[in-house]
Amino acid sequence: MGSNIGYIQKETQRALDAGDINSARYHAYKALNAIEKSKKQFMACGCELAENSIQESLDHLKRATRVSSLTSAKLILNKALMSAQSSLEALEEHEEVHQSQYGSDQLSLNTRESYLEQLKGQIPVGKALEQKIDKALVNYQNSLEEVVNSTPCKEAYRLALTNYERCEEQLLRPELTEAKKYYNLRTKQITKRALDKLRDCATLNQ
Repeated sequence: MGSNIGYIQKETQRALDAGDINSARYHAYKALNAIEKSKKQFMACGCELAENSIQESLDHLKRATRVSSLTSAKLILNKALMSAQSSLEALEEHEEVHQSQYGSDQLSLNTRESYLEQLKGQIPVGKALEQKIDKALVNYQNSLEEVVNSTPCKEAYRLALTNYERCEEQLLRPELTEAKKYYNLRTKQITKRALDKLRDCATLNQ
C-alpha cells in the first residue's frame, strides 16, 4: 500500500508539473485509477484514517480532471497531493502500532505504554504539528493566489467557494484528528481571504 501511495503521489506531482491541461488530466487520471485499484487493499488494512485521506485525494483528482484551466487544476491537485501524503503518514503510524504488538496478545501493559510514549515523541503535536501543516499549505496558498490573479473571476470564485465549503463540511466531522482539524481550519482561512478578494467582481459578473 505504501508503494501504491508513492505511485499516486508521483503521478499527482507529474500532473502538477504539466505544462498544459491535457497532460495534467492524463497524469491525474493515472493517479485516480491507481487509487481505485487499491481500494480493496485499503479496506483490508483496517486503517480508517489512511482510507479516508486517500478517498479525499481521489475526490480532489476527479475535480481536477473536470476544470477547464490548468491553473485551477493545479490548485486542486495540490490538495490531492496533500491528502495522499496524509494517507501515507496515517498508514505508517498504523503499521508502527501493529509492529509494536510483536504478534502477541500477551504484550505487557508496561511495554505497550512505553512504546506509545515513544511514538508520541515521533508524531508532531501542538506548535510543531501546526508548523508542519502551515509549511505544507504554502503551495496551496500560492496556487490559490495564481487562480485569483489569472482565472476569470466567476470561475475562480466558484472554485474557491467549493474548497471553502468542503472545509466547513470536514470540520463538522467528530472523528477528525487534530491534524485534520487544523489543516481544514487553516485551508478555510486561506480560502476565505481569496473569496473576499473575488466577491465583488463575482457579484458584478452574475
